[in-house]
Amino acid sequence: MKQHSALRLAAVALFAALTAAAAQFSIPVGPVPVSLATFAVYLAGAILGPSGGAASQVLYVLLGAAGLPVFAGFRAGAAALFGPTGGYLIGYIVCAGIIGAGNSKTGRKTGALVVSMILGTAALYFLGTVWFVFLTGRGLWEALLLCVFPFLPGDAAKIIVCAMLAPRLGTAFDRICAGTA
Repeated sequence: MKQHSALRLAAVALFAALTAAAAQFSIPVGPVPVSLATFAVYLAGAILGPSGGAASQVLYVLLGAAGLPVFAGFRAGAAALFGPTGGYLIGYIVCAGIIGAGNSKTGRKTGALVVSMILGTAALYFLGTVWFVFLTGRGLWEALLLCVFPFLPGDAAKIIVCAMLAPRLGTAFDRICAGTA
């Protein structure tokens, strides 16, 4: 039992690190950069489940808030967290939790993964866009044009790839945790 818990904790830290690394593969396209961070968020939820996936993103956000340059463009600190993109960073936590909750009920089936990732992404967009509108004073339509619509194709591609990878990776992770790998 202790080995199982230790492996799960290590996996939470690993997915926080994976999110930090993926966030650095970013392209500034406006106020919100396009990055691979959501790919790591999707995998965290799909593999670690609701609590582990969300915990990995809480750790990621806390590391950035503490000043480690883990956010896109090696940004960090309160300015990044409470700036215009901060709602998206908090949205990672909710997104991973939603994906994990959806998948814990369905056993990581590809179709269910796609649905849970779409729902998680919708929550991520909602939180981030509401925060962006609140902080910048821009209108909803302008915020959607800047912060949501440009990201739809890339996030759709990430969802498809993650939905294909997660069942195998998740099974391997479960075997490792069970000590049967």
